[in-house]
Amino acid sequence: MSGHEPRIEAVAAGAAGAGLAAGTGPVDHRGGMAAERPFSLARTRRTFMQNRLAVVGSGIVVFLILFCFVGPLVYRTDQVSVSLSTAHLGPFTSGHVLGTDQVGRDVLGRLMVGGQTSLEVGVAAAALATLLGTLVGAVAGFFGGVVDSVLMRIVDGFMAVPGLFVVLLLGSMFTPTKGLLILVIAALSWLITARLVRGDTLSLRTREYVEAVRLSGGSGWRAVWRHIIPNAIGTIVVSGTFQVADAILLLASLDFLGLGIPPPAASWGQMLSSGIEYVYDGYLWLVIPPGVAIMLVVLGFNFLGDGLRDALDVRLRER
Repeated sequence: MSGHEPRIEAVAAGAAGAGLAAGTGPVDHRGGMAAERPFSLARTRRTFMQNRLAVVGSGIVVFLILFCFVGPLVYRTDQVSVSLSTAHLGPFTSGHVLGTDQVGRDVLGRLMVGGQTSLEVGVAAAALATLLGTLVGAVAGFFGGVVDSVLMRIVDGFMAVPGLFVVLLLGSMFTPTKGLLILVIAALSWLITARLVRGDTLSLRTREYVEAVRLSGGSGWRAVWRHIIPNAIGTIVVSGTFQVADAILLLASLDFLGLGIPPPAASWGQMLSSGIEYVYDGYLWLVIPPGVAIMLVVLGFNFLGDGLRDALDVRLRER
């Protein structure tokens, strides 16, 4: 879990400017609200497009999604049958663009199918972790007091538990399935989002529009749903994109340890784990494609997250 800590500073750099609703502008030296330019989708898109790495990251993510979900419809292969007579064929041999694996399955086709599992688990786990972390962080930061203390101690308690220990325990008790992996990865990933959203909420709860809800008799839950969470959307979105990359990396780690979805299902981490045994025999096409795919998807989502952080940061848009 300690690998997430450097990410806090990266996301928090855009957190202070993430309040996008009207009335969240800075106070000028005369004590009134400084004039703030309203949120503009066109300006946000323009700022995002000016970030070349963000554009590259978006292109990588879109390409991999099309590669994994549209590719199998065009490049049809049999990923169920075993044919030892065609095992370990090199790239561009007998119509196999990236060769075949140890049981004769086409590597390119398996890369596409395995990418579906990796992306589905990564996106679903990140969405669930972001949702849970947002709710916990917003409630803790807004209500404060005992609620904040209890929820943050729960977060601290979860962060103190080694994630690998939890995974090993669950792996020994249950057969890994896609749904179980999503729940486990989400349970290990929501803590950072909760802390980030809580930090935003501590600032947002003192804004005039939140005070207006209280003075008008509105409930605290209404303020959280209508004002706190919408104005923390920048932090939430950026954290969510980073969570996808982290979830895919964690899934690959579990697959490499043999705790992922069992065969015949495929994932990039599983391909990497099974192919590493044959590296010394010269069958590099069994490990390089899944390794490159994991690297690309992590870079793509990280570049995308950096671009969204800059585009949603009010201070950067004002430059």
